[in-house]
Amino acid sequence: MGVILICGMMIPDQTLLTPLYLMFSKLGMQNTRIGLAIVHTAIQLPFSIFLMRHSFEAIPLELEEAAVIDGCNSLQLLYRIFLPSIVPGIVTVALFAFLTSWNEFIGALIFMNKQTMFTLPIMLVASRTGYYSSTDWGILQAGIVISIIPCVPVYLLLQRYYVPGLMSGAGR
Repeated sequence: MGVILICGMMIPDQTLLTPLYLMFSKLGMQNTRIGLAIVHTAIQLPFSIFLMRHSFEAIPLELEEAAVIDGCNSLQLLYRIFLPSIVPGIVTVALFAFLTSWNEFIGALIFMNKQTMFTLPIMLVASRTGYYSSTDWGILQAGIVISIIPCVPVYLLLQRYYVPGLMSGAGR
């Protein structure tokens, strides 16, 4: 299982975009937020599974055995033992996925070609040309500062889980 995940992570994201574009154009999913969400999910999934796998492996087997002896069924084991133990891993995966999707450029550029459906990075590139085809640095810098505003509170709220989530499973 781990080898398959690593093979999925070795494939560059850009190579997935052409087949996804051809498939989405046949399905009529271009210029849809659902289509872009599927693209972001496909790009994030191998790394997210890899990180979560290590978070689950970091839980001691004795903890699981003790819960089963105490009478926990599979669902109780998941909710009472595993989920509280892997919260840092979940937060780390969510933070990585959010920041990567927020800053993702090439997928949105390919799948969203209507100006009303542009994402923030594409809008910043589109707004950088001012009068006489020169770059309007003021608008560009203001847009970059505004684009950072949602990321900072998310990171600050989840910061205490970030390093433990990255380090979970590192001792194995």
